Amino acid sequence: MPNRTPRAKSRSERPPVAPTQPPTVSPRWLAAAVGITFVAALICAWLVLCLIFWQGSWQLVYHPAKAITRTPASVNLAFDSVGFATTESGEPRLHGWWIPAPNARYTALYLHSASGNLSDTVDALVPLHTAGLNILAFDYRGYGESQFARPSEASWREDATWALNYLANTRNIPINSVVLAGDGLGASLALEVSADHPELAGVVLIQPDTDPLAPIFNDVRARLVPARLLVRDQWNLNAAASRLRIPSLWLLPSWPASRMGLPPKPEALSRIQAPRTLSWLTGPEHIGADISRVLPQWLDDLDKHRGVAKPDPQ
Repeated sequence: MPNRTPRAKSRSERPPVAPTQPPTVSPRWLAAAVGITFVAALICAWLVLCLIFWQGSWQLVYHPAKAITRTPASVNLAFDSVGFATTESGEPRLHGWWIPAPNARYTALYLHSASGNLSDTVDALVPLHTAGLNILAFDYRGYGESQFARPSEASWREDATWALNYLANTRNIPINSVVLAGDGLGASLALEVSADHPELAGVVLIQPDTDPLAPIFNDVRARLVPARLLVRDQWNLNAAASRLRIPSLWLLPSWPASRMGLPPKPEALSRIQAPRTLSWLTGPEHIGADISRVLPQWLDDLDKHRGVAKPDPQ
């Protein structure tokens, strides 16, 4: 029989093809994907918040100002503008004032508070100079005319060490005749540096800030992040006080006149084994007068402690 090629079926004769169904998504899978995406977004937002907090929380403690609006000349103190701690290119990292005093037995390295700059220290420098001290006052990096840098406990300590090196190596002033004098957070810095340098003559602490990190940890945003892991500053006044081996003068604020008694002494004071003197300030408007009243006697006692003869008045 002859071969017969099967005749192709016409389109109308082909069996109908079932329509392709689009893939379906399980509602459970969809809910899980949305949930995972939402959680991932929350984690990313939290990490961004941690980063912002880590980078910006310092502004709750440090309040630098750049413009120098006042100098010691405004209170008739002769001074020299100085720059030191130079970079490899010869640019000074730190700027300050050198205020000499005639027949000075000691030199004060003044460490200002966390707000403003040297312009705000002029009145505070007068009683130090009146007491017969040479003075080196300077701005930390990030303040005044000093090099820009984000302030921190570590950078402040480095700046103070550079200032001590300047006094010793450039001014040829023996370190054992240097007294650190600090105000506010600068007093906390003075205590830390003094604890590391027992060769210093002494340290004057004017209203030291016993809890400088409180503005950070009391901030509502600190409750949303692991603040104590993100903040590197410690400012542990008690630890520094326990290591102090040189005489210290503590000038602490008293209660307002309307309140009876005296405030509790800071715990750091009880940690000190070296000679210490406590004096209560009578009010913000009398700080200069209080320092002028207490400081000369403390310096005389410092002479006795170190076996230094007091020079005859000219």
